[in-house]
Formats: sequence, C-alpha cells, structure tokens
Amino acid sequence: MKKQLTVIALAMLATTGWAQSGTNSPYSQYGLGTLSDQSTGFNRGMNGLALGFREHNQVNPANPASYSAIDSLSFIFDAGISLQQTNFKEGGRKLNANNADFEYVVAGFRLFRHFGVSFGLLPYTNIGYSYSTTTSVGDVNKTYSYNAYNGEGGLHQVYLGFGWEPIRNFSIGVNGTYLYGDYTRTVTNSYSNTSANSLIKTYSADVRSYKLDAGLQYTLPLSKKDQLTLGLTYGMGHNINGKPQVTIVSSNSVTAVADTTTYPGAGQVNLRLRIPNTFGAGLTFNHNNKFKIGADYTLQQWAKISAPELVTDNSGNISYQQVKGYYKDRHQFTLGTQICPDEYGRSFLKRIRYRAGVSYATPYYYIGNQEGPKELSASLGFGIPIVNGYNNRSLLNISAQWVKRSAKNLITENTFRINVGITFNEQWFAKWKVQ
Repeated sequence: MKKQLTVIALAMLATTGWAQSGTNSPYSQYGLGTLSDQSTGFNRGMNGLALGFREHNQVNPANPASYSAIDSLSFIFDAGISLQQTNFKEGGRKLNANNADFEYVVAGFRLFRHFGVSFGLLPYTNIGYSYSTTTSVGDVNKTYSYNAYNGEGGLHQVYLGFGWEPIRNFSIGVNGTYLYGDYTRTVTNSYSNTSANSLIKTYSADVRSYKLDAGLQYTLPLSKKDQLTLGLTYGMGHNINGKPQVTIVSSNSVTAVADTTTYPGAGQVNLRLRIPNTFGAGLTFNHNNKFKIGADYTLQQWAKISAPELVTDNSGNISYQQVKGYYKDRHQFTLGTQICPDEYGRSFLKRIRYRAGVSYATPYYYIGNQEGPKELSASLGFGIPIVNGYNNRSLLNISAQWVKRSAKNLITENTFRINVGITFNEQWFAKWKVQ
C-alpha cells in the first residue's frame, strides 16, 4: 500500500507541474507555435501511430476509447523525456542547436469491468526561438537596420479521460482537458544611426480554457488469431480566448523619449485565439499480438480560423484585427508497425517490442504568400521489458526519430531526437489467498 500511495502522489504532482517540449525553431513564431508530438513512448517508436491501437499494458491518450483495453490488474504510470539536436540550413549557412526536455506523464487503470480511466500532462504547442538580421539602409550614411526576433512559451494540457466498452469489440471514450499556457514574441527594430527611433513590438497572450476530444474503436475479428481495429477521433474546435495583444514602444536614445501604444486599445473589441476541429481515422491489423501494422490520417481544419494581426490601412492607421487567410488545413499521414515475437516467452530478445514508423504532414500556416514548411519524419524504437525480482511487467521504451521541415527558399530543419519513456506497470488489484 505504501508503494501504491507513492505512485499516486508522484502522478498527481507531475500532472500539476509544468512541461514543455523544447524547440529552437524560427517556425515556432507562426500561429500558436510548433504543434507538439502528443504521443507517449510506445507510440513514438512507430512515429506516433495510435488511433487504432489497443494495448493492455500502455496508455494511449490519442484515442480515449483505448482505455477500456487496460489490464484489470494494472496501474500504469508512464513518463518520458527527449534529447534532440537540430541542424538549421539556409543557403550556405548552417547552425546546430541542442535540447533536452521532459515531455509527458500519463497514468491509467481499470476502474471497473470494461471501463478504463486515464489522466496526465501533455504538450500542445511550443514556442522558442531567437535570431537576428542586419540590413544596409543607406550607402551614403552607412546606416544599418538591426532586427531581433525572440519568442518563448507554449500551450499545455492536463487531461482526465474515460474509455468504455459497452458491447463486445466496440469502445467509446472521451478526454476532458484543461488547456493553459502563454507566449511572448518580441520584434526589435533599431538603427546604427542613434538619431533614428527604435521600435519594439511585443505580441502576447495568456490562455486558460478547455479542450474536448472523443474517440471510438471497433475491432473486427478476422480469424482466431487475426483482427482489424478501426479507430475514429474528433477534437472540438472552439475559441480559447487568450486576449492576444501587441504593445509597440517607440524610443529615441538621444532624446530619451519613449511612446507606448497597446492594441487593441481601450474600448476596442478583445481578440480571441482558437483551436480547430480535428478529425482522425486509423486502421490497425493485429496478428496474434505478435505483429501489428497500422495507418493513421488526421485533419485539422485551421483554414476556417482567423488570426490576430497588425493591419495598416491606406491612411497609415494601425489596428490589431482578426484576419482570415493566415491558416490552412493540416493533413497528416502515418504508417507504423510493431513486432513482438513472444510477449510472455522465456527468451528475452523475443519479448522485446520492435517498432518503426514514417509520417508526412502539411503545414497549418502561411509565411507571406507561400505555405509554411512540410514535415517528413521516420522513427525506429524498442519496448524493452524491465525484469527484476519484484516486477517483470514494466517497459523501457526507447526510440530514435528523424524529422525534416522544409519550404522553398526558407530554412531547412533536420532534427535527430532520442525519446526515452518508462512505463511502470504495477499489479494493484489482485486478490491474494492465504492457505
């Protein structure tokens, strides 16, 4: 009982904490930031494949209907970190950046027959960048314009979910999420000529809202050893408020005079951020729990959403408005597989889960008049049993992932990431007999 209470306390502490997957990407300055990988350790080995997966010893928050498959004797606690290196390339210039971050923590257990519960903390978006440019303004006066771009923040989600199997082979589920976070983006424009005014624009927002996601899974038996599972998900799009605003400070180092303007100003309508409707569908084929292969497709309807943007009219008047045409629908395709020769066998190598996956995703925003970067990624991973005298049900999930983001005439990013997750599988609910 003491160990059980300790695990519960750690889980509750983790879900009330702060987590953010790291990035140094300049692309995170657009939209709500870089969309984070919301999968757990075992999914990441298959590059995020999840919608049709049902695992008795893993928590799969991507489709809450899967919670009904959690083993009746288990309490599962899963936490993960990532180590990554990103290479940025533009023209002939290259730059490397490193990150190491706590990624997620989730837990799940069977509440009663055919009814599972899960809770945890997952990232939603991430913002983190810092770069600068220098441009010659005039050859005669040798004046230079210096522009610095900095941003940090992101959105996070604490969820509580339920999965229920009301009839054999058919499950439904829902995740209720508290969505929170903030961001600050700063653009500084200054000149080598000290008599010219410098300009600092600070974009900010603070989100405190909710998020709802529903899912279902239907398993079709094909034979005694083969089955096919269909997974469907829906995420509800809605306003998340955030009260986005921009503050502009114009100052002169010679006169020491500064003028500050905030948009939207007093008496103006507050602007709102929004998350899109999201639809997902996945198919997974399972042969005797030894070989699984599946495909997922996800659509996020960003094109219907307007974004806050500074607008200057023909008279030079500036306003902060909701503008359409900034976002575009995002499509993602994922193919993944898992092979486990003998989950309960005596051979250690045969009990390892061998995983692989590939994915392709389109951008959800425009940069100027062109699309943002497309994303191509691939991963290899292992689920390694943790064997000791006390527990042989837990797993160490390790995966290596390569992600490439690229757009024509823009920066190309190549990221190599190591994901490490530990799934503690405690046997809590067994009834012991004394003879």
